[in-house]
Amino acid sequence: MYMQPETTMVEMEESEGVIATERYGSQESWKYLLKEGKVMRRKDAVNGGLAANSVSGVFKSVFLPQGYPESVSEDYLQYQLWDTVQAFSSSLSGTLATQASLRGVGVGNQEATVAAATITWLLRDGTGMLGRILFAWLKGSKLDSEAKKWRLFADILNDVAMFIEIAAPHFPPFFTIIVCIAGIFKSIVGVAGGATRAALTVHQARRNNMADISAKDGSQETLVNLAGLLVSLALIPLVTDNPLLTFILFYLFTVLHLFANYKAVRSVVMETLNEARLSIVLHQYLLHGQVLSPAEANQREPVFLSFRRTVPIKLGVRLGDLIHEPGDLQLALKNNSKPYLIGIKNGAVCVCLGSDASVDDEIKAVCQALCVSAVLHNESPLPAVLQQLSNTKDPWALISQSHKMIDEIFQTFLKELDRAKWQTDRTLLDWNEWRVEWTKKRS
Repeated sequence: MYMQPETTMVEMEESEGVIATERYGSQESWKYLLKEGKVMRRKDAVNGGLAANSVSGVFKSVFLPQGYPESVSEDYLQYQLWDTVQAFSSSLSGTLATQASLRGVGVGNQEATVAAATITWLLRDGTGMLGRILFAWLKGSKLDSEAKKWRLFADILNDVAMFIEIAAPHFPPFFTIIVCIAGIFKSIVGVAGGATRAALTVHQARRNNMADISAKDGSQETLVNLAGLLVSLALIPLVTDNPLLTFILFYLFTVLHLFANYKAVRSVVMETLNEARLSIVLHQYLLHGQVLSPAEANQREPVFLSFRRTVPIKLGVRLGDLIHEPGDLQLALKNNSKPYLIGIKNGAVCVCLGSDASVDDEIKAVCQALCVSAVLHNESPLPAVLQQLSNTKDPWALISQSHKMIDEIFQTFLKELDRAKWQTDRTLLDWNEWRVEWTKKRS
């Protein structure tokens, strides 16, 4: 058995007998000391945080992910605080909407029948199920790449649905149709809200702890709903048979709900590039030679769905969407040695991706597509490097010139992205699944 030299024991006693230290994340720090031949454990008063058996420590262990704050993203706490506010206000609005729906189906009305109420409820649920399937089919792939926009859209639509439910009892002949419309809206909210919540959980997880973060988010939401339930118990007697007060309170709760949701999505700082963030960063780089940090770019990223007319970019299209004539492939390959093809068809910039394209190639293709789109849209101010492209009128000539331009700037731009702490090993760019292999050698 190995015996520690006596001189070492003296040295350890002279250094307060500390033989080891341990910590629990950033919450607690302890020292192990050797005193009178025994090992003693003592809390570090300097670096120690909240004790696990304190009220605050228990609260954190119940409602926050293990290892917080190191195990989550830096924006986690701010997002969750605003998310708590919006969930509380939404819970109160939901109470008003539920009361209105129950009154509409005949609760409290002696002339109402159970069968009529059941049919109305089934029709609402049935149309909602169909709406859920249809929305997931049409927009499911967009929910990852534009999580902020669809998260905010879902909450706005949820408020619209609750307003419809509150107003429905005032239009008895159309009550069933109105609540069915509200059911469709709420089904869309369920899909968009749940999917974007999952996307944000992936962003917040820093130790592959998505399940823990999701579970603790559920605990937080349950606690908020419980608080909302207690407030609702005092609220219901006040709003019963008082439509004016119902609408006033709903208006106040909705304003708070939308404001909290806006602040919540604005607080999210995603380091992964989607089309909007890449466009912002690239435009700033071409104008000023500077790559924005994730925090700066996220502050400029739009969080509302936009319906203004721009030149759309379609990623991962079929070759037939780009090539219509035999000579088009030759034109697409001019000055192009890249594993993707770009063309302009029907007012949109289309990108065909090769089967051997890497993540860097995907970023490069979108950067080039964004430049071409900016030239076609005649954005103001147009960076100097793109102004020479704006003089090219022929679409294929524009594409050919853009290949040369992107080759000159991309490698430096990619290095600056890495230096600014952007994730370039994966993206949230909205690529379709088509992959193309063309026979002519790229030269």
